[in-house]
Amino acid sequence: MWQIKDTNIQLKRGDITELEVDAIVNAANTKLILGGGVAGAIRKKGGSTIQKECNNIGPVKLGEAVITRGGNLNVKFIIHAASMHLGGRTTAESLKDSVWNSLRIGSENMINSIAFPAIGTGIAGFPLSECAEIMINTFNLFLLNETHNLRELFIVLFSESDYKKFMDIFKRKLN
Repeated sequence: MWQIKDTNIQLKRGDITELEVDAIVNAANTKLILGGGVAGAIRKKGGSTIQKECNNIGPVKLGEAVITRGGNLNVKFIIHAASMHLGGRTTAESLKDSVWNSLRIGSENMINSIAFPAIGTGIAGFPLSECAEIMINTFNLFLLNETHNLRELFIVLFSESDYKKFMDIFKRKLN
């Protein structure tokens, strides 16, 4: 676990849809269609109401983040971080923007704990190591420069190998 100001940052290995936090982040597309990967798991476990809420909101701009209720998941909210166009790829800029906007919308909604996946590293094809660098840099900039109420941030990696890669980068960046 690391701390930036009053916010704890922790890496976890597991299924993001099983966490009990205030909000989880969905690695979303700009149409807010819950397809495969993290979004598919959210749709499957969270129920159809999440997609219905997304349909009422979307589409959104690349790099934006929007919020819905958590459906049947053990979370109050889902923050949908649009890091790619439907069928497209995540870029460094869209990743940075979608992470920043997820932190912003979480803070605006008085959320204290947020769990993020490795946004853009699945279907959107973004390199895992670069994702880790961008996410920790964005967390750092946001937490040091913005007024917020965020107390716990998690990055949840599904596979052991992804967890180890993120951990290596976090140790290097934060120590």
